[in-house]
Amino acid sequence: MTQLDVNPNAPLEDTAARSELVYALRKAVDGEVSDARIRRAEYSTDASNYRVVPQVVVIPKSTDDALAAINVTRDLGVPLTTRGAGTSCAGNSIGPGVVIDFSRHVNRVLEIDVEAQTARVEPGTIMSTLQKQAAPHGLRFGPDPSTQNRATLGGMIGNNACGPHAVAYGRTADNVVSLDVIDGLGRRFTAGPGGQGVDRINGLQELVKTNMALLRTELGRFGRQVSGYSLEHLLPENGNNLARALTGTEGTLVSILEAELRLVPMASAPTLVVLGYPDMAEAADAVPAMLKHKPLAVEGLDARLVDVVRRAKGAQNVPELPPGGGWLMIEVGGETPEAAMAAALAIVKDSGTDSSKIYPAGPDATKMWQIRADGAGLAGRTASGEQAWPGWEDSAVPPDQLGKYLRDLDALMAEHGVDGMPYGHFGDGCVHLRIDMPIDHSGTPLRNFMTDAAHLVAKYGGSLSGEHGDGRARSELLPIMYSEDAIKVFGQFKDLFDPKNLLNPGVLVDPDPVDGFLRRPSARDIVANGGFSFAHDEGSFTKSIHRCVGVGKCRADNMSNGSGFMCPSYQATKDEKDSTRGRARVLQEMANGTLVTGGWKSPEVHEALDLCLSCKACSSDCPAGVDMAQYKSEVLYHSYKGKLRPRTHYILGWLPRWLRLIKKMPKLSNFALGFKPIASLAAWVGGMDQRRSFPQFAEQSFSAWWKREGKAAALSAGTLCESSAALVGTAGLGDDTAESARKPRVVLWTDSFSDALAPAVPQSALKVLTTAGYDVVIPEDEACCGLTWITTGQLDGARRQLEHLMSVLGPFAVNGIPIVGLEPSCTAVLRSDLVDLFPNDPRAAAIAKATHTVAELLTSPDTKPEDWTVPDLSDVTAVVQPHCHHHSVMGYKADEALLRGAGANIKVMSGCCGLAGNFGMEQGHYEVSVAVAENMLLPALRESQDGDIFMTDGFSCRTQVSDLMDVGGKSLSEVIAERL
Repeated sequence: MTQLDVNPNAPLEDTAARSELVYALRKAVDGEVSDARIRRAEYSTDASNYRVVPQVVVIPKSTDDALAAINVTRDLGVPLTTRGAGTSCAGNSIGPGVVIDFSRHVNRVLEIDVEAQTARVEPGTIMSTLQKQAAPHGLRFGPDPSTQNRATLGGMIGNNACGPHAVAYGRTADNVVSLDVIDGLGRRFTAGPGGQGVDRINGLQELVKTNMALLRTELGRFGRQVSGYSLEHLLPENGNNLARALTGTEGTLVSILEAELRLVPMASAPTLVVLGYPDMAEAADAVPAMLKHKPLAVEGLDARLVDVVRRAKGAQNVPELPPGGGWLMIEVGGETPEAAMAAALAIVKDSGTDSSKIYPAGPDATKMWQIRADGAGLAGRTASGEQAWPGWEDSAVPPDQLGKYLRDLDALMAEHGVDGMPYGHFGDGCVHLRIDMPIDHSGTPLRNFMTDAAHLVAKYGGSLSGEHGDGRARSELLPIMYSEDAIKVFGQFKDLFDPKNLLNPGVLVDPDPVDGFLRRPSARDIVANGGFSFAHDEGSFTKSIHRCVGVGKCRADNMSNGSGFMCPSYQATKDEKDSTRGRARVLQEMANGTLVTGGWKSPEVHEALDLCLSCKACSSDCPAGVDMAQYKSEVLYHSYKGKLRPRTHYILGWLPRWLRLIKKMPKLSNFALGFKPIASLAAWVGGMDQRRSFPQFAEQSFSAWWKREGKAAALSAGTLCESSAALVGTAGLGDDTAESARKPRVVLWTDSFSDALAPAVPQSALKVLTTAGYDVVIPEDEACCGLTWITTGQLDGARRQLEHLMSVLGPFAVNGIPIVGLEPSCTAVLRSDLVDLFPNDPRAAAIAKATHTVAELLTSPDTKPEDWTVPDLSDVTAVVQPHCHHHSVMGYKADEALLRGAGANIKVMSGCCGLAGNFGMEQGHYEVSVAVAENMLLPALRESQDGDIFMTDGFSCRTQVSDLMDVGGKSLSEVIAERL
């Protein structure tokens, strides 16, 4: 059989060898076997700086399936890389041959033995899944990296992951009981303590016996020494434990098929102590004294990182901190809350600082841990906003050397002219740090810094890696840390298990260069040209798509704990293609141009983006700030500019234009669409799914009602001042009567959807605002935000719509008059897309600043009415669906505070409704649209009681629920107006 060329630099076109490999794999494997360019693009990188395109991706359905694929690769002499969530920061989970993804199907918790306090799991099991199943028994898995809601236990074993609580519970290696594995020679065996499995590996006992002195002196010197192979576990005094020795070998010796893990009792009353110090180094100096108190966790947090969180997530997501430039977060436990508090006070007493704060378990403690969890993504940008890269992201030194190491590390960064925000597991001496290496065009700066940094960490007796493994990032540097004899022993150890170097080649033994196969330097620079400005990324589309560093938060179930909406299509399909990260990888391959070769028109790009709902949740939930909705619009813009577009772009993309026509004959339109043949024809012409129903058009639009009767009725009732009427069309901006001068003035902007399809919403908003005492201005000219033009990539048309909108709303905004938006997606355009499409127009910035939701207006200290309160809503019990754009751009905190403050009993959804504007209406999207709704919203509505209401400001959300469940929804304005 033809040998497959697996050189990562080899041409990427189809080959006979690959076809033969695919044939053999498909014959043996029941799961997916793919050599499609899009699939290979998705798996070409992980959370590291590196890019190695696999030849084939296998997604097995079972352990037996995976075993069959492993046997095929070995028989054919093809390199193999096993992969979990792909969150490895050092290039550990990418490879040039076959990549096997265990995460999609081989992901079960097989057994929890409560009495023995152990669990058996498949390698693709997400760590948080094990935690959830163990929690009812009062148990948990000890190590808990920040990526625990998407990281797999197989990957954690491969890298010897640790996390904040490793200071109390140890590394993953310390919590592995046994492993069911298969090595590079096809030997399947169980590795465990007491020499279990050692006899299956010829020469292993002799290797250990011959090198005992080396193993005792160079390895296992401190807890976080995980670089290289941890052969110290094979020493007799350490129990001759092969399972622990195989933990952290990064898939270079064996593939894991099943694992038995140790569980520990959950802390009963965790309490968080936060201690402030002038800087991170002084915080590190205090760590040894803190360890004497046997804390559960000791984390370091840099003030610059906290500032980034405030800017990215909002000040409300950062609790009040004690003064300092750096903090220690120390978690302690106790049998009772009182005992935990006593332990916390003892820590404060020995902290060496007067700056401290104690957070019992609750919202503030949760926010602190969330800051820490988001660090891996948020630290992907420096305090000045520069892109920062992994590589030197998890070095470790003995804790008593940490302060000195940090000072020297700062000096080294200054010497190289780079910057970063250190944080990490200070109780273990482990430092996480992403650095703004200038690697856009060359890997030389990375090589130079990494080499010097390796010498620095070796000076302090430290480890190149403290928990992420060496991978491609650090393996070449191991000779700086270890003696020549130790490196030779590592090679001999590898040869015993994988003499042909087929398992994860390029890692640890015979490593790839530190600056080899870097992703960013190989990407062509695509500058902004006619579409979005990408001003936040210096006008570079390439720089913007490389915001995705692969931390994979988009793969996590963020909905179940209410922490976010990202990524709804992935949650529905569990396919990497449909994750924000998977799409970003395909776009990065487009910029590279060697695998995905068609530029903007590449079929792989359009396939990857097809199931993106443009929900924009990633723009707020992704810690790296990826905005896939914007990227999708940009791709569609360049793909179809000056060309014939899909018909949905003309029908759904121009919907506000058609609504203006329909408003003149709504009864006829509703009558015609009531006939199924006509409705089916209209759906086909518009490229819509036949299972979708058309919304009812209002018999009288809001604008028509206002002109014919609303304005006069408001004036005669005294709820609208003459000055407001005079202000229509911006005339008389400076003409205040004494009456209007006493009232705060606001502009009620009615978008196209609210105007033609849901006029009760602006009518209710008008009633609420006038009753609250505002002087309400209704602009005479209609103004469309161009949302549907944006989502379909018709950005020239969107600009024309927005130019008119700025002429209507701009004069109000520049004069400081608040603008109230009703439809969240349209309001979001004014707050985000408008500024990016018009980065140099002061009207755009003014409108973005002036635009509010109803809840924001009624609750903000700067705009809320002085002598009016929201009516009692204690009779309201509601399932509340924040629109995705509401969540991602404006945030839903103001609405939630207003509702709860008025006594409403609400259950707030976390996740998309699934319709997402035109997405759910289009052919080919119906099944995913419904599956997204089934993630959370539809089940919650089925569980609701008689008399409960469905509340959402999103027209799409109301349409989806009406279509799928025949349940009507109400906006916030309607709910309040009904009780005035």
